[in-house]
Amino acid sequence: MNTVLIIGAIILILIGIVGSVVPGLAGPPFSWAGLLLLGLSTAADYSLTFLIITAVVAVIITIMDYVVPSLSTKKHGGSKAGVWGCNIGLIISIVGLPFGPQGIIGVIFWPFVGALVGELLGGKKSREALRAAWGAFVGFLCGTGLKLAYALVCAFFVVKDLIS
Repeated sequence: MNTVLIIGAIILILIGIVGSVVPGLAGPPFSWAGLLLLGLSTAADYSLTFLIITAVVAVIITIMDYVVPSLSTKKHGGSKAGVWGCNIGLIISIVGLPFGPQGIIGVIFWPFVGALVGELLGGKKSREALRAAWGAFVGFLCGTGLKLAYALVCAFFVVKDLIS
């Protein structure tokens, strides 16, 4: 049983890392589940406090991943049309992921383009639309960075406890 928990933890940590950069996969909850599984095994001795704190952080980061791009778009002068465009671009990028490198590049490209098109269709001038699209892009990168940092910290704990 212990081996199954350890293998499950490793798989969940890897899914968490991938899910941090791939839209549509919630990386932090997978990473936390990996910590939980390892905590249930004899390989690690995580306290209940540690597991609760890391769970709360995972929830906060997951929520922020949806909020930060919208806030950043608005901060850079974007409207609801730009936010909607960004979200539509994100969906387009998810569809393109199976198509190799161009799909991976699309994860960065399409939210930007979606926000730009949304702002232009919403009546913004090119310069204003570009600024709002830049805000969507920065917000997307910040959210992804937060998720990836969390996943890597969880991976650190798992690796540290498996090595020791």
